[in-house]
This record gives sequence, C-alpha cells and structure tokens, in this order.
Amino acid sequence: MRFLPIPLIFLLFVTGCTQLGYFSEQGFGFAKLQWLDSRSNEKVLDDPDISEETKRKILLVREYKRFFYYYFNEKETDIYTRTTMLENEAVSYLVIASPHTKIEAHEFNFPFVGSFPYIGFYKKDSAKRFARRLRKEENVVTYIRPVYAYSTLGYFEDRILSSFFDYDDVELAELIFHELFHTIFFIKDEVDLNENLANFYGKELLKEYFKDQKQLADYLAIEAKKEVLKKRVVELISILQSEFNKLGAFLTDRKADELTGRFINEVFKPDLRALCLQLDLPPKECRFKHQWNQASFAAFLTYEEEQDFLGSLRDRLNLDLKGLLKWLRDEHENFKDQDKFESFTNYLKKKVSDATSSTH
Repeated sequence: MRFLPIPLIFLLFVTGCTQLGYFSEQGFGFAKLQWLDSRSNEKVLDDPDISEETKRKILLVREYKRFFYYYFNEKETDIYTRTTMLENEAVSYLVIASPHTKIEAHEFNFPFVGSFPYIGFYKKDSAKRFARRLRKEENVVTYIRPVYAYSTLGYFEDRILSSFFDYDDVELAELIFHELFHTIFFIKDEVDLNENLANFYGKELLKEYFKDQKQLADYLAIEAKKEVLKKRVVELISILQSEFNKLGAFLTDRKADELTGRFINEVFKPDLRALCLQLDLPPKECRFKHQWNQASFAAFLTYEEEQDFLGSLRDRLNLDLKGLLKWLRDEHENFKDQDKFESFTNYLKKKVSDATSSTH
C-alpha cells in the first residue's frame, strides 16, 4: 500500500514569526524546481539523452491533462508544460506533528493559503532539523513523509517531475487527475476535505478514461483489496485513540509513547500482516512496514478517513462526477452565506445525514 501523492503548498507566502532562513531556503528550492532545473517538454522530448520511456510518460501526462480539462469543460492551463528532473527521489519532505497523548495533526498556519497539518521542506536534512526542534520546543511526536507530487493551486505553473515516471500508466493517470482537481476546486483551511475530494475524483476519473480496459480492471482489483486494508488501519488507530481516552488525565506523554509502542508491535503490525496475507497483497502494498507513531497515524487519517463519506454523498445525490462538482460549488456558496457550521465538511455531512433521514 502507498500513500497517494498529496498537493504541497510551497510556502513562498510565509511571513511573521516564521524564520527568515526557512523562507529563503524554501524560496530558493521552489525557484530551482520551477525555473532553474526545469525545461520545456518539447526540449525534453527532443533530447536524445532522455529515454524513450521517460518521453512516453511525458506524452501521457499531456494526454491525461487534456482529458481532464475537456471532461470538466474547463479552460486548459499551462500546468505540466515543463519538466524537472529531480536530484532526489522525492520532490520534498513533509514534517507532520502530533501530541503524545492524542492522534491529532498539529496545524501550521500561513498567510493567504490557510492552515495545513504539515510543513514542507525541499531538503530532507532541513526537515529532520525542524522535526528535532519541534520535538524539543513543542513536545510533540513527529513524522517525516516524502512527497512525490505537489500542487500550487494555480499560483504557479506546476511541473512534471521525474518522480512521476516511477508510476505505471494507471497510477500516473490517477496522480495527474488528483493534482489537477486542486486547480478547479479548493476550499481554504480544509485540507482533509480537499485531499479526500482529490483522491475521490482521481480514482473515479480513471473509470472514465480507461473504461473497460484490462489494465484498469487489474488496478481496481488491487485497489479494492487496499481499501479493505485502509479501513482496517483506521479501525486500529481508533482502538489506540480509545485507549488514550480511557486513561484521560492519567495519561502522561511517557505512558502514551509506551502504549503506542506496544500497540504497534503487539497488535497493529501483526493484524495488518495477517490481513495482507489473507488478501494476497504484494508486500510493497502493505503498510506494516511503514514508520508508525502518533504523527504518522494522524497523517493517515487526514488523507484516508473521509473516503466513505464522499462515496455516500455521491450515492445520496445520485449525480455523475460533473454534476457532483457543480453541486459542491453551489453548496459552498450557500455555506459561505450561513453561520451555523464552522466547516464546509460538517455542512456537507449534515446534507448527507438529512438525505439519509428523508429516505426512511
């Protein structure tokens, strides 16, 4: 099992209490990625030193992009018209933090773009240093996650990255559809919803693009097994959180870490290992090899927990993907005109609840 690549807001807008060193390093990293190390796709395609397989993947990205914007009748942007060959395997590294006694991602607030449950670095060493500082100054648990794709949400023209080329054709399509969705629909301060919507649309658009092709059927068969595994991960994480809740005020940071460690080694990993064997999933698809702690649990919940909610939403509304997007846009305008709900996510969940009640 793998995480789907998530969009990374490259924090060029960071001001205030954020250290100038961070701003400078990330600004240079972004400039290097966007301009210094990137070339037009045409130049890359004409380069005799570039492999034919790499060129084929670039052409596929172009094709997927055209399909996406045509499907939604949106004007095609200049996104993915240039390619960057990365020096490292990942484009950047996210630092995610959580309290010892909760499975809850720490929020990082940034001007203009809102709040996010992570902070990004172009250099792994910088991410490690920041994580150490967080643990010392904020007394939190941290997790560093590599990122293989990103979205600037239309602020800049995102590049094709060499990290894309490790995906097979169907995975690549899902990645591109995921990232492009952020360019046509994004809700400020609601990372969970944005990510899960992009995940949802990325997966569903595969069915539109590949239709009845065998490679899609094979991919979906594996994905169905992975969904079973994901749901079990969520269930197991909730078990640990319930143990935290039971201890309440008696739960110290040290006890929480000890409890988490025992849970991972004695319950979590054995359970997932057995389920992987039962599902006959390849080892690379199984999460029990992942670095697990309170922060990585929180990261997993951020990007996986709401999938059922979105599927239920579409089923209740009985809309196709285009109709659902229009409905979401209309409802977001309605949401902005009310003050009953603090988040668009809760507003949507109430809509699902009301629709369910009306059918009984």
